[in-house]
Amino acid sequence: MAYRTGTERLEARRVRLERHAAETDPDVVLNAAARFLEMRSRSVDEVRRHLTTAAYPDELIRRAIDRLLELGMLDDRAFAQAWVESRDRARPRGQVALRRELALKGIDRETAAAVLSERSESAMAEDSESGGVGADQAAAERLLAKNRAALLRVPELRARRMRAYSLLARNGFDPEVCREVSARSVAQELDLDD
Repeated sequence: MAYRTGTERLEARRVRLERHAAETDPDVVLNAAARFLEMRSRSVDEVRRHLTTAAYPDELIRRAIDRLLELGMLDDRAFAQAWVESRDRARPRGQVALRRELALKGIDRETAAAVLSERSESAMAEDSESGGVGADQAAAERLLAKNRAALLRVPELRARRMRAYSLLARNGFDPEVCREVSARSVAQELDLDD
């Protein structure tokens, strides 16, 4: 395949967008939306923005989204739950950061609040026998555990606690959670050294 210059790529994109804008077949838009969903689940707003950026007619976009909702391929609540669970597993974040990420994905405040409330309730239920730490504290502890080696390279305890606090704060944890978990983490390291 021959290399195309920037001008040729821009021209090809302009032609593609004109072709999309003139589209009258709802199945073409539905297929474009389904292809967009192949990589991972998306929110309704993400699909709408993608199809709008691709210059499909608004009426066809609305019909495609309605059909995907009808088929169960789009569900903002399920998307939000999966997003939060994924974050808790792979890249722990605090409630503030999760709320912001969900808003950027187009999840409304009520849905985000309900999903984050369920997260807190399930964490409390799972940990009730072990002291009942909240979801944010458990996520903060997991994040510090993932970064333990880097934190241990800081020799001074006060600097280590400050580094842990800043790591937690950058990842959207509440200041009180940052203070408690960073102090507890450094204290546990001292106990292990003894």
